[in-house]
Amino acid sequence: MPGTVGRVPTPPAPVSGAPGGTGAAGVVLGHDWAGTSLGPRPAWDPAVRAVVDLILASPVPMALAHGDDRVLLYNDGYAELMGDRHPAAVGRAAGDVFAELWQLPGVGDVIGRIHRDGGTFLERETSLPLVRGRSGVVERAVFTRGYSPVRDSTGRIVGVLNVAAETTHATQQLQSLSEVAAALAGTLTLDDVARVALRYAITTFDADRVAFAVDEGGGGWRMVRRIRGELMDEADERLPPLWRRTSVDWPDPVVQAAATGAPLFTGDGQPLRAAAADRHDQKIVSLAAVPLRATVVRGGLSVGHQAARLWSAAERALLAASAELIGQAAERARRFETQHGTAQLLQRSMLPEHLPDLPQLRIAARYDPGVDGNAAGGDFYDAFLLPDGRLGIVLGDVAGHDVQAAARMGQVRAALRALALTDPSPDAVLAGLDRLVTSLGAEAGTHELFVTVVFGVVDAERQEITLASAGHPAPLIRRGTPDDRPYAEFLDVPVGAPLGLGSQPATGTVRFAPGDTLLLYSDGVVERRRQSLTAGLGALAAAVSAATSSDPRALCAVATGAVAGTTEDDVAVLAVEHALKASRSAGMEVPAEPTAPSRVRHWMSAQLGEWQVPESVIGAAVLCTSELTTNALLHAGTAARVEIDLSAERLLVSVADSGTRGTVTRAQTDTLSSRGRGLGLIEELSDAWGTDPTVRGSTVWFEILLPAD
Repeated sequence: MPGTVGRVPTPPAPVSGAPGGTGAAGVVLGHDWAGTSLGPRPAWDPAVRAVVDLILASPVPMALAHGDDRVLLYNDGYAELMGDRHPAAVGRAAGDVFAELWQLPGVGDVIGRIHRDGGTFLERETSLPLVRGRSGVVERAVFTRGYSPVRDSTGRIVGVLNVAAETTHATQQLQSLSEVAAALAGTLTLDDVARVALRYAITTFDADRVAFAVDEGGGGWRMVRRIRGELMDEADERLPPLWRRTSVDWPDPVVQAAATGAPLFTGDGQPLRAAAADRHDQKIVSLAAVPLRATVVRGGLSVGHQAARLWSAAERALLAASAELIGQAAERARRFETQHGTAQLLQRSMLPEHLPDLPQLRIAARYDPGVDGNAAGGDFYDAFLLPDGRLGIVLGDVAGHDVQAAARMGQVRAALRALALTDPSPDAVLAGLDRLVTSLGAEAGTHELFVTVVFGVVDAERQEITLASAGHPAPLIRRGTPDDRPYAEFLDVPVGAPLGLGSQPATGTVRFAPGDTLLLYSDGVVERRRQSLTAGLGALAAAVSAATSSDPRALCAVATGAVAGTTEDDVAVLAVEHALKASRSAGMEVPAEPTAPSRVRHWMSAQLGEWQVPESVIGAAVLCTSELTTNALLHAGTAARVEIDLSAERLLVSVADSGTRGTVTRAQTDTLSSRGRGLGLIEELSDAWGTDPTVRGSTVWFEILLPAD
């Protein structure tokens, strides 16, 4: 604590006895003080000499402003704060050295008052501009400053002692705690919590290794870590973390802290010797592991360094506070994942697991839950072969966003298929469905049950589609042209009232030539708050027209991202392309084995070579497929399936896993990344790509256009 210094009767064994030394001390002892208010060094007052010896020997930043002209001398700690002002500042007036700061409140005026009247001054936190080293870059630094009068042997005030402790790092840590609390508030899943926790811990504690662990619920643990310098791009930040599953008694300190509820601190040793996964773990010398302090989820957070470290009380408190915030977020995420998993499993189980594979028609669909992602919705789609060989297609929306809406959606979808297999006339099918929905509403005692739906029959041989609509948005068709200038137009299909409201649908038949692609979509694709429906429809048509490919999977991805902004509604798209030429396809089951990516590469190279695909396309496709296969095996931990489809204009590759990870919020086509190389690889080598949740997992696909020749 700064206080009055002075009245020292005899000088101690002087640091200043000889003009030697290094650093600031050497500069001070070697300076010619004869022309300053201090006078020649041998003639210094004993009390002042004692103060100088104290300053030069202290590790704490200290400076003395002596005399009416405030002549400066200081130690090594203070020299670090001086930056490029040192060593020229020694022996100069403080007002000249700190000219840009001297007139600020709490600087020159305080020093003058203490020199004149005595007393002390303590400011626990002040922000001042600081230039570190010789960089020339000015930054704001936070200090705790104390000023005390310095007296000579007679008791007269001859100068002012300044003790300055920089607290920028501690202040930044407190600010980062506030920032991590805000970031955790926006997390939904344990993957989200892990990403925020790891990013925060490695930055705030300047760590070489951080780890986050949570219990599996049924025994065992899963843990994820991050290493300083690990290659992580923005897409990798959004990628699901690579969790490592461990046994109940795994010896990693973060698991031990989580299991016992007691923190563990190692200052110098080999804390990860028994659990080291690689050389990064073996290099850790000091480590702190703290439990999450949650009531339901057991877990822990650890921070490690490659150098010995004394864990201060402030750092331990900050770690404990951080773990408590992370624990609360982990509990919210566990509850959300439980609810979301049930709702999404119900939703997806009622959608078709496979769509028909036809030589002339290529079919794809995409379903994304709304922003909440926490409730089952009523959107549905289907495509199926009719007894006469034509294709039946449907997309609809049952009012509601709950389990009951999903159950009714399942009833409507099953009834529609049954009606279509008996009489595929679109108007007859929707009339029968209207009677069903009316009956369901009466049974439930509500008049608010209604369904919008569009149903069509595709006849590839006659190159036409017959459609009927019950209150649903108009279908969109992308027309292919001989000059390769496709355009999109909404079909003029008679629109009846929604089902359940006395719908009397009528049919319309339109041309469906080779090269055309039809899109059915739900209102969640085009409706946004504070935006007209006309604007949404226009954006959809423009995006589909401008798409580089008519492939249905690519157009589904284009359609879901055509209108800017988020929607709270579910999004469903069904696309059917009338191919110019029949495509060739092949598939491979990929076992969950380390050698699987290599086997995929060899199989795919041989298959594409047999089809005489250009070498440049083969190389890019094999590389992307290898990355996606590795990605699927790592994240889902189950077998996968690779499918390739080659048409006259493009190569389409999809990799489907049979895990349950799915997407939580609306699937965006920028959520894919391959560990180590990142999203840039897929974006650079493919012309279009995306991710599609399926009934039992997820499918990631990409498309490469073939050269014109």
